[in-house]
Amino acid sequence: MDGLVRVPISEQDPKVRATNFEEVCLGYTEEEAVAEAGRCLNCKNPKCVGGCPVSIDIPAFIHEVAERNFEKAYEIISRSSALPAVCGRVCPQETQCEGVCIRGIKGEAVAIGKLERFVADWARENGISPKSDTPANGHKVAVIGSGPAGLTCAGDLARMGYDVTIFEALHKTGGVLVYGIPEFRLPKDKVVAKEVENVKKLGVKIETNVIVGKSITIDELMEEEGFEAVFIGSGAGLPRFMNIPGEQLSGVFSANEYLTRSNLMKAYHDSDTPIFRGKKVVVVGGGNVAMDAARTALRLGAEVHIVYRRSEKELPARAEEVHHAKEEGVIFDLLQNPVEILGDDKGWVRGIRIIKMELGEPDESGRRSPVEIPGSEYEIEADTVIMSLGTSPNPLISATTKGLSTNRRGCIIAEEETGKTEKEAVYAGGDAVTGAATVILAMGAGKTAAAAIDKYFKEK
Repeated sequence: MDGLVRVPISEQDPKVRATNFEEVCLGYTEEEAVAEAGRCLNCKNPKCVGGCPVSIDIPAFIHEVAERNFEKAYEIISRSSALPAVCGRVCPQETQCEGVCIRGIKGEAVAIGKLERFVADWARENGISPKSDTPANGHKVAVIGSGPAGLTCAGDLARMGYDVTIFEALHKTGGVLVYGIPEFRLPKDKVVAKEVENVKKLGVKIETNVIVGKSITIDELMEEEGFEAVFIGSGAGLPRFMNIPGEQLSGVFSANEYLTRSNLMKAYHDSDTPIFRGKKVVVVGGGNVAMDAARTALRLGAEVHIVYRRSEKELPARAEEVHHAKEEGVIFDLLQNPVEILGDDKGWVRGIRIIKMELGEPDESGRRSPVEIPGSEYEIEADTVIMSLGTSPNPLISATTKGLSTNRRGCIIAEEETGKTEKEAVYAGGDAVTGAATVILAMGAGKTAAAAIDKYFKEK
């Protein structure tokens, strides 16, 4: 090869992986990683760094991989990212670091994400973890939520010497990493749990089963528990629905509930919290969560259709996830939209009525707006409908905190440059502020807030 084509990466065969929950991508070997790292041009003005929301020194870590200095590569990544094994698997690199890679102009971009995954996996397998020698500075900070925003903020603050405690509502840490993303994309014990342990090794304490706003409030954390600053990284777990007839029927799920049962409660195994295994499943939506729900239902034995109101070009999901879903047998019904969920005489889903769409003028996001085609309605058989239409933050925290404002979507209002809210010493970031977005953007927000909190204390 002349350097224009990336080193291919091994994956499970589509027919095999469609029947199991083991990881799809098998990762690079050492030889493959070194060869791929050798494609990097070590640009003087590396655009890839600017394309990374947490500003990893990408050319530097790739250079170390090419030289087989894997531990040094991990040290470089760890300065910027608390979750490299996660990011290497689930980040949309094609629209971020790899999307601006100079190699990609005349050939294929360097496989930055796959190299990050390789380095993080190598470090885990060889017992290497990030270190912090910064002395304690005596300041206490509370972090709400142990998802990507919270873990990143907590890890960065711990490295700066802060006494940090994360408060997590669920019984397991990781937030969306454990309840939202399936095992076949992100192994929980092998990857997520190890990354959380690395954050704890920096000195971060984690308390689970604490629902802030119910078990304790932010005001109580600050006024009674001695926390001098708070970061809210509680995510967006409140699902949206279409408000069409039939959404109350048995067999209609939000993608959040469906994936939480499968991922967090392990409902795809024998479980005390079973999941309904439909034979014909319709997933409404076109994002990464829709792909995750569809591919999960497929593995549970269903024929699966994704119904999306725009064309394939407008699908918001990662190209890799769409490709994998198609390979595994998910059927895409594009330019179509549900108008009613149909039920039987026992109150269960029996089908869905759909109308065909065409694309009109662009909407506020720049995407062409879908328009219904009159008289094009038809019905398809289904026993399960999964709504994957995005999520909003749970209003519990904002409703129980004095001086915390939200916008019309229920998202906490915070400065983009700092994460600072209207309440003194309270910061917020990730999905709690933006609504549902990507893991890496949440991490970037956590990183931004950690720097702002540090500046706040230094200027007091």
